[in-house]
Amino acid sequence: MVVTPSAMIRLGTQMPTFSLTDTVGNSWSPTSGTATLVIFMCNHCPYVIHVAELLETVHGVCKEHGVAMCGINSNDITTHPDDSPEKMVEAAANYSWTFPYLFDETQEVAKRFGATCTPDVFLFSADGNLYYRGQFDHTRPNDETKGDGSDLISAIQHLVNGDPSPENQTPAVGCNIKWKQ
Repeated sequence: MVVTPSAMIRLGTQMPTFSLTDTVGNSWSPTSGTATLVIFMCNHCPYVIHVAELLETVHGVCKEHGVAMCGINSNDITTHPDDSPEKMVEAAANYSWTFPYLFDETQEVAKRFGATCTPDVFLFSADGNLYYRGQFDHTRPNDETKGDGSDLISAIQHLVNGDPSPENQTPAVGCNIKWKQ
């Protein structure tokens, strides 16, 4: 397993516009004027699996504070069929995810965001400016500790409190996005 860090794009970067289809066939786009959490993820990555059960907890924090949340799978499903839309439906059901889990078949959305790994986290303020891009927490797969999402949850809470972006943002790490050849 190759470990890939997030690109840590510049804070304040404007959120790209996009519209993708979720696992149940509904189109989803960010809503103007609403803070939004976008997580590039997939079904098979051990780093995503490590935080999979936390994702619905993070979604609950988002809902509590009026922050929209979606997951986006941009992996090439010809080389990684475990990330197919059908398997996305299974993963969402398995982990009881209620947030939109979107499929980026062309990989254009991932490219516009500068996403590099799974999971790759992008938290945007209501004005569409990047507020946080970093890790869920300090834990990693196979390190014998259970994740709690503390870094991301703290960033969400600081955002809704109107605080400045956290100064110390540690890059997320995970599997690289499986790009089409």
